[in-house]
Amino acid sequence: MSDFPGEHEYQNLFSPKAYLDSFFHLGAGSMGDEYLYFVLEQLAAIFNSGKVKGDTLIDIGTGPSIYQLLSACEAFKNIIVSDFTDRNREEFNVWLKNQPGAFDWSSVINHVCQLEGDRISCQEKEERLRKTIKQVLKCDVLKTNPIDPVTIPKVDCLLSCLCLEAACKDFETYDTSLKNISKLLKLGGYLVLTGVLGNNYYLVGEEKFSSLKLNDAFLREAITGAGYSIENFHLYNKTEDSLEDKADFSGYFVIIAQKERDA
Repeated sequence: MSDFPGEHEYQNLFSPKAYLDSFFHLGAGSMGDEYLYFVLEQLAAIFNSGKVKGDTLIDIGTGPSIYQLLSACEAFKNIIVSDFTDRNREEFNVWLKNQPGAFDWSSVINHVCQLEGDRISCQEKEERLRKTIKQVLKCDVLKTNPIDPVTIPKVDCLLSCLCLEAACKDFETYDTSLKNISKLLKLGGYLVLTGVLGNNYYLVGEEKFSSLKLNDAFLREAITGAGYSIENFHLYNKTEDSLEDKADFSGYFVIIAQKERDA
């Protein structure tokens, strides 16, 4: 695929099962291992700090994934998940309803439980997350209200992982989309943003998807321009050269920022 993917490509060509199989078998040489080890450690620290907590968190661009929510369910009473494609939401619901054929997240859950001091078992962690998830919504970050036609009270935390760089074709669109999703967050609430730097493309099965090539200088400008004060900006440079045929990113980031104003 030479052009930046649009609605049709993601709805019809993005395979959630291929995505999960490619990235999320932690510790088995999965191409997502290095990203996961970094991000899971950061998220565990954030959501167990006692600072980023509240009633409701919304995750924008959840995909078919749960890894980013495993520590969040310790800090929030309610979690709303959202994704653009029907198949991603359907795959997520297979796990949520504990139906046959759900992806096996045990390697990821076990690692998160270890990071959190093995306070509860992996089975308890998975069930705690299921009970915390209250809604699975369609979202489109290009819309002024990304979860249109649904409206919700403003939330305490806005989480988004590996979403905006896949949805936005240029920096201007990224800026606009970040401001769109930020409308869902209370003043004083926290944005937790994770993703990859320097990424032009990634493979899901046999399908090649373009990505917006982010850098840390742009991210700092975009986040402050959207009304936030950046509290922590963690960068990690990729060391796995074996991923070049699957994705060409150069590093990963986790950002925590507090909303100071509406943009």
